[in-house]
Amino acid sequence: MRMPSHWTYAGWFTILRVYAGCFWLSHGIPKFLNSAAFMPPDGFMGQAVQRAATTQTGFYHGFLGSVVIPNIVLFAELVRLGEVLVGCSLLLGVFTRFGGLVGCFLALNYMALNGEFASWTTIGTLDAAAFMLSFMMLAVPAGRVAGIDALLWRAPVRKETPIVPEVVDEPPPTAPHAPA
Repeated sequence: MRMPSHWTYAGWFTILRVYAGCFWLSHGIPKFLNSAAFMPPDGFMGQAVQRAATTQTGFYHGFLGSVVIPNIVLFAELVRLGEVLVGCSLLLGVFTRFGGLVGCFLALNYMALNGEFASWTTIGTLDAAAFMLSFMMLAVPAGRVAGIDALLWRAPVRKETPIVPEVVDEPPPTAPHAPA
C-alpha cells in the first residue's frame, strides 16, 4: 500500500491552521467590538477572574490575587490582543509555531481559570479543543504551505557538486596468487 505524499498531509494541516486562526479570531474580535461586555470592572473578564479567585486554591489563586486582580485592565487587554494576534498568525501562516505556542498558553490559562484541571471532563471543553488545535500548530510547520512562513523560511537550494570519476592506471597482474 502506498502512503500519501507529504503534500497531502500539508494540505490537511493548512486547513486545520486556517480553521484554528478563524477560531481564535472569532473569540478575539468580539472582545474589541463590544468592549463593555468584556472589559473590567463590569465585563466578563472581571467577573471570571473574581469568580476564579474565590474558588481556586494554590499557586493559581495566589497569582490571581497578587498579580492579575491589581492589573486586571492590563490582563484583559493582553487576553483580547493575544487572541486576535494568534488568530492572525495562524490564519496568515506567519510565525505559525509562535502563534501556536501563545494559543496553548492562552488555552491553558483559561482551563486554569475555570478550574478544569480537576476533572476528566476537561477533555470535552472548548478550552481543551483550543489547546489541541494550537498544539498541532506548534508541533508541525503548518505555515510553510500556503502561508507567509513559506516565504520567510525557504529551504536553501543546495548546489550539487558533480561527481567526477577518477581513473588510476595500474599494471595488470602477472600471475594469479592466493593470499598467504
